[in-house]
Amino acid sequence: LVGTIQMEAVVSTQSTGEDVQSLNITEGRWYLLQTNYDPWEDCPFYDDRRTPGNICVKQWGQENFGFKSLFNVLTTKPNLNKLTVYTSLMSVRDEIQTWLQDCKTPCTPW
Repeated sequence: LVGTIQMEAVVSTQSTGEDVQSLNITEGRWYLLQTNYDPWEDCPFYDDRRTPGNICVKQWGQENFGFKSLFNVLTTKPNLNKLTVYTSLMSVRDEIQTWLQDCKTPCTPW
């Protein structure tokens, strides 16, 4: 969930309880990354997109991060794989961009 004010976003997941991750710039959380797996669980060894996603975001850095860099994170292997059908970027204010994807071989199946 995001708001219209800078640093206004949370990721809320539900299972047996509820987990909420919030942005907190003073604690170094200027972005939130959510994959198909709950944040309190390890990703399966064959589908760890969280680790490379975090590495890519940190390499771009907060000052350089925007739609272009987010697109690059989402469309770089292993985040892009054979199961990726499309990539969408949305701005709460005014922008939605969607691309059909095709991960060229060699590409992991998941």
